[in-house]
Amino acid sequence: MRDDGLFGGFAALDIATANVHFSGVVGGSGPPLLLLHGYPQTHAAWHAVAPTFAASHTVIAPDLPGYGASRILRDSVWDKREVASELVAMMNRLGHERFSIVAHDRGARAGYRLALDHPSSVLAYVSLAVVPTLEIWPALDREFAKDAFHWFLFLQPGDLVERLLASDPDAYLDETLRQMIGSLDRLHPAAVADYRAAFRKPSVRAAMIKDYRASYGSDTDNDAADRAARRRLKCPVLVLWANERLVAEGVTSDGATAVDVWRRWADDVSGFEVPGGHLIPEDASADVLRLVPPFLEAAENRSSEI
Repeated sequence: MRDDGLFGGFAALDIATANVHFSGVVGGSGPPLLLLHGYPQTHAAWHAVAPTFAASHTVIAPDLPGYGASRILRDSVWDKREVASELVAMMNRLGHERFSIVAHDRGARAGYRLALDHPSSVLAYVSLAVVPTLEIWPALDREFAKDAFHWFLFLQPGDLVERLLASDPDAYLDETLRQMIGSLDRLHPAAVADYRAAFRKPSVRAAMIKDYRASYGSDTDNDAADRAARRRLKCPVLVLWANERLVAEGVTSDGATAVDVWRRWADDVSGFEVPGGHLIPEDASADVLRLVPPFLEAAENRSSEI
């Protein structure tokens, strides 16, 4: 059992697919629930909500491929399509053929790709702070470029980005987290320590860079192909967002909200704005625990009636 002050009572997740050796935590009992963290974090991002989820669900919280302690075993582009396939393989090896997803930031982008590519696997999908990547690019302006500078930094070719990050990993990580939440004091010290330990690894930084480069390339191309083919998410979708301009104030010139945007991609969509900053699983954990369980329960009840 794991007991590091974050996930007491959880067991370590240690399982390999053909292309990824996944690390993380697993705990609880009940319907399977896959938790996917974002950048620049690890599965530790779920420490404030996972224990409560585990009272009613079997919680699986891996580090994303290449992030944290999850090791990529085969070099590739590692776009969200590949990540989604490996996550499905991992869940299947754990004995879960159908499951719900609660995902944040980069994990949410892998999560909706999983729901699009593997619709029979996903019972319900919760997006924290994310709308589809295809919807972001047309809405970019100078304010987004300032606040999300890493989207563009990581696109630069060659090894320049890695050499910059390697010069002072802790300083870069800490400043990134501060911009997302306001103060590191609002994060659990053990979680921050986990994020720092991961970000010090060159392989983790390389995986993050590939993650963002894929968003500019094949992730957007795959979204565009789905839009052209009118492929939509078949499962119910819940989106929660903080007061972030691209979501809270509309991601297009017509002032669409996150719910409006997701309705371009799914029929059954609901959503709420929550207080705090970008790191919703930690900064708005009480709201996550208030809004997500009823949504999951309703989706699971509907599934059992079919």
